[in-house]
Amino acid sequence: MAEQPTTTQPTAKYRADYLSPDYTITDISLEFDLHDTETKVVAVNKVQRLSTEGAPLVLDGDSLKLVRVEVDGQSWTDFSEGESSLTINNLPEQCELLIETEINPEANTLLEGLYKSGGAYCTQCEAEGFRRITFYLDRPDVLARFTTKVIADKTQYPFLLSNGNRVDAGELENGRHWVQWQDPFPKPSYLFALVAGDFDVLRDKYTTVSGREVELEIFVDKGNLDRADYAMTSLINSMKWDEERFGLEYDLDIYMIVAVDFFNMGAMENKGLNVFNSKFVLANPSTATDTDYQGIEAVIGHEYFHNWTGNRVTCRDWFQLSLKEGLTVFRDQEFSSDLGSRPVNRINNVRIMRGPQFAEDRGPMSHPIRPEKVIEMNNFYTLTVYEKGSEVIRMMHTLLGEENFQSGMKLYFERHDGTAATCDDFVQAMEDASGISLERFRRWYSQSGTPVVKVDTEYLPEQKRYRVTIKQHTPETAGQKEKLPLHIPFDIELYNKQGEVISLQCNGKPVHHVLDITEAEQVFEFENVVEQPIISMLREFSAPVILEYDYSDEELVFLMVNARNEFARWDAGQILLAKYIKLNVSRLQQGEGFELPSSVVDAFRGVLLDENLDPAFIAEMLTLPSENEIAGWYKTVDVDAIHTVVGELESVFANEMADEFSAIYHTLTQDSYTIEHAAMAKRSLRNTCLAYLANTEQGNELASKQYTDSDNMTDTMAAMAAANSAELSCRENQMSDFSEKWTHDGLVMDKWFMLQGKNPADNALENVRATMSHAAFDIKNPNRTRSLVASFCANNPVHFHAKDGSGYAFLTEILTVLNSSNPQVASRLIEPFLKYRQYDEQRQSLMRAELEKLAALDNLAKDLFEKIQKALEL
Repeated sequence: MAEQPTTTQPTAKYRADYLSPDYTITDISLEFDLHDTETKVVAVNKVQRLSTEGAPLVLDGDSLKLVRVEVDGQSWTDFSEGESSLTINNLPEQCELLIETEINPEANTLLEGLYKSGGAYCTQCEAEGFRRITFYLDRPDVLARFTTKVIADKTQYPFLLSNGNRVDAGELENGRHWVQWQDPFPKPSYLFALVAGDFDVLRDKYTTVSGREVELEIFVDKGNLDRADYAMTSLINSMKWDEERFGLEYDLDIYMIVAVDFFNMGAMENKGLNVFNSKFVLANPSTATDTDYQGIEAVIGHEYFHNWTGNRVTCRDWFQLSLKEGLTVFRDQEFSSDLGSRPVNRINNVRIMRGPQFAEDRGPMSHPIRPEKVIEMNNFYTLTVYEKGSEVIRMMHTLLGEENFQSGMKLYFERHDGTAATCDDFVQAMEDASGISLERFRRWYSQSGTPVVKVDTEYLPEQKRYRVTIKQHTPETAGQKEKLPLHIPFDIELYNKQGEVISLQCNGKPVHHVLDITEAEQVFEFENVVEQPIISMLREFSAPVILEYDYSDEELVFLMVNARNEFARWDAGQILLAKYIKLNVSRLQQGEGFELPSSVVDAFRGVLLDENLDPAFIAEMLTLPSENEIAGWYKTVDVDAIHTVVGELESVFANEMADEFSAIYHTLTQDSYTIEHAAMAKRSLRNTCLAYLANTEQGNELASKQYTDSDNMTDTMAAMAAANSAELSCRENQMSDFSEKWTHDGLVMDKWFMLQGKNPADNALENVRATMSHAAFDIKNPNRTRSLVASFCANNPVHFHAKDGSGYAFLTEILTVLNSSNPQVASRLIEPFLKYRQYDEQRQSLMRAELEKLAALDNLAKDLFEKIQKALEL
């Protein structure tokens, strides 16, 4: 089922053109007779006309073989089949429509619709994959009750799963059997799921707050049962947390998760039957790192939380995607923060925003969290829709407060449960429940780009007043030049020289620490400020904006020590690092040497030695901004200078604080591995110390010993990452030993592939090409491809952007292959090319030439067409 050649130029759809459907389907009964190359699908739909008489029923379909059509039990011939549709004419106002199709799951390399993943059948229907199963109204505002009967060989496929509750089962001739499922809740087709295979199953139960008992089942490939426990723990924690924090209870008799190895996404929230990329289910200490465990907890939570924010209330159309995704990301972030370290979780969320999301805002695919125009919907599963969408929800939470926000959520469900809603519906519920106007705030949904907030301050000693002038503007973005002022919640705190908080007063009255910025320029004057204060701004990253303020080194060091809010302490450290990274990039470009005052090193040494801080937080404080984030600070990126400066900064920190790093590294040794937060936090700081010590004389010995002594994947990978980054002599032995031990396990080998992609050696590309011949690598597997190819192209900038263009040519080769086999993965890999205008003329020319080569492909998929077109026309 390879992608069909593009016979006509893809056309855009616009949010403004939304029309209600002429027909709806209230119920659908599906029967699947599963065979590798000739699966038969019989769909019986209860169809109801909504529009005036005479309108044809136009159904979506893709790569389907139509076998028969019947209306109310009679053969029907008044239809026509288009390239991606089936139009049925002269239907009665209500009818029972039977459509039989034939599909080829084994040939479906796109991993959309029904396909084979290893030895199992699996589906992925979001956004528009259901049309690859049967002809249907494949749009999110058509909600039907699904009944599904699955037939397959019993020996090969003993487990036959679908949405809802299991209602019947039976045996057939020739060793085949069947199971029937019924989902009592109406849902759009994108939430349909089917899985058939032979698995190991982990079972548990959960008793809901109202006393209902829910069966919990996690299906994993044979032999992986010992790696499913943490996923089950995370699921139970998610169910409990959603009841306690949001008052939301699960609504079916069973909740199932299936882990598959071939999957384009992280996971999918299909009603009652979540299909997961195995990366976000499988973990034990010998195969998974602490980061893997944290990812499993977050993604399990995310998909479970979708049961209400996505399933019970779904999207009216795909332009409203952030309605479910931004809201659910906010919920999973809160879940992880409540269960783990809130400051560390917040820092990691903000790193994503300031790095890749801000870059997306600057690029040719820049779009609001609610896009206005779409060619290929898969291209809009973006950091803007998800992560920035979450920040927009968080700003509402900041403006309304927890109590009002929860009242808004309750009203939202009361109004829209069982329906397909819009972003406006959600904001209206928040506004109505709280009584707080969100009129100007709504602009966040329609305006793209990252606002820049410039702040000037003035202390008036005679009047004991402190004046803060705040100006906001949003630079023009692709397709949107005119920008309006946004409603920005701006969280501040003032400190005196003793580190005490100064209460905020205006006109003799206390003022809340979150300022409402709603105009292009606003002035705030605070009274009874008896001395020059030090201001902490954008605390908790209260809005997704770029802050411009001329802090002195002394002010930043003061905030690193005294800010009450840990995020603010980290942020001050990041601003201080940014000052000297920018200074040294400039010095290098002018032929001058690296320079870093001892006061800066001492500030970070003080953090490292602060016993009152969470070790995980200290590790974050000492983690430098990525080269990609730094690139975003510049209109024209100097890849080589940035790489050199980051290396020099790392080396200076390593050598100036070697004794402290060494002492803490040895102090934090653990006798046994546990996944409690305190143990994870200590490993995080210890391995951060090792990463710095790898740049010193003792680096090779320490990395080699840690790899040999390690009894868990976290410490093993930390040793290998340190050896890889610092190009230590022990690297080759470690990489060889790891490969020999884990070649049979692709999921574990993804970590090895990632290191190969990030290898800083001069022959990095040659090494990546050679690695593609490794027994564990399979370009058809999205996890393998992302781990190696994306690691090189996105996270090894100095080699991907080699001046000879070899990195660019390599990416074009990969994209050409994936264009036909899996354009969704190709669409994500192309991202580095989309930023080509940010580089020097030589690199711009080379990347543009590669984009033009791709644009000239005869069978260019819609996924790539849209991005290439936007990049070239900007």
